[in-house]
Amino acid sequence: MNRNIFITLAFTFIMGLGFWLNACQSGNDNYKMLADNPELVHRGMRRITDIMRHDIFSPPQASRIYAYSAVAAYEALVPGYPDYRSLAGQLNGLTECPKPESGAEYCYPLASVTALMKVGKNLIFSESSMTDLEETIFEEFQAMDLPEAVYERSVKFGQDVADHIIQWTKSDNYAQTRSAPKYTIDVKDRSRWVPTPPQYNDAVEPHWKLIRPWVLDSARQLKPIPNIPFSEDPNSEFTKAVRQVYDVSKTLSDFEKESALYWDCNPFEVDVAGHLMVATKKISPGGHWVNITGHACRKVNASIIKSAETYALVSLALADAFISCWTEKYIGNLVRPETVINRTFDPSWHPFIETPPFPEHTSGHATISAAAATILTKSFGEPFEFTDSTEMIFNMAPRTFKSFYEASDQAAMSRLWGGIHYHIANEGGRMNGREIGNYIWNKIQTRTQ
Repeated sequence: MNRNIFITLAFTFIMGLGFWLNACQSGNDNYKMLADNPELVHRGMRRITDIMRHDIFSPPQASRIYAYSAVAAYEALVPGYPDYRSLAGQLNGLTECPKPESGAEYCYPLASVTALMKVGKNLIFSESSMTDLEETIFEEFQAMDLPEAVYERSVKFGQDVADHIIQWTKSDNYAQTRSAPKYTIDVKDRSRWVPTPPQYNDAVEPHWKLIRPWVLDSARQLKPIPNIPFSEDPNSEFTKAVRQVYDVSKTLSDFEKESALYWDCNPFEVDVAGHLMVATKKISPGGHWVNITGHACRKVNASIIKSAETYALVSLALADAFISCWTEKYIGNLVRPETVINRTFDPSWHPFIETPPFPEHTSGHATISAAAATILTKSFGEPFEFTDSTEMIFNMAPRTFKSFYEASDQAAMSRLWGGIHYHIANEGGRMNGREIGNYIWNKIQTRTQ
């Protein structure tokens, strides 16, 4: 009798163990499916955008944060996808990243978002907001029933990659530019940029040309076309360009006004009421294109690795485009239309949107929009219709575009409609941005085949 009971208990234990092992295997398969979710990367990039909007980073600074964060996300993910290759050795100064332990199991999406969030948190001010996202995402991964060893190993790997990227950031000259001499205003030279109303802010990032490029070999590798030479001759090409800005401002259509506002993306803008100035805290122009990247990835149901790859390439294009554009701005130091118009023929004139605080040529919006649009066009093809809802948080309706280039061209033209750029600055930026985007697409290899 006792022997029969023992046999029955043993049989029950063995059967239960088998069911338990099967359940564990099923759980493993389930976590892999749940973790392979591109929304994890989308949410991380969006949180960085929201934090930078709150902290009011300048557009060039924001592009730097996007680039490092997106590269971290990609580098921690790529070991799990044999068809993709690392960016180490392809980006200036980026040495070989940490490697996962051979034969060990990892949840690479967990490693990826860990790296993204740690790098992002290292580069922003409002760390608590990123910590909130970390806690939420880590709880979601824990709810996926990952084996504890896999969870801990994956988080550690993501942190190791993040630490490697953070170390890389320290050699890009950013810290040195924080203590560089202040931009000198030369009021005697009427061709040079001077601060503009209503804030009369200091020049933004006058030493950005010293930042190490990501893919370009130097800040001046791909030079934009120069500005029209300054002249106060009423019959000069420069005066004609100034007059065009003024004349266009007098006949703006509703669409042109709405477009100027839609693409404004000025983190420095303030609402003025008497002596009171309130910061609007708009998304940066680079942030707008990071959002468009998310729209495109979601439309085609891009995988997590495809999404991370696209964010990385777009962010690199934005970052190098800002370096190229900002270098030209402070070499030319060209005066803004608002200043010339007020001096010469209409002291009371002001542009439809606020003039941002840096020299005129070339247009940053035109340059970075064209660079991002080029990467996205190469990634998803043309035509590619998409709806952009980035500005809904500012009570502006979504816009549908037939292609990325249609959107970037509209962004460029919006600066003329807004009254803050001469047409050649928009065209020069548009051409330079496309050249930069094509260069990055052709140089950086993210696939093994």
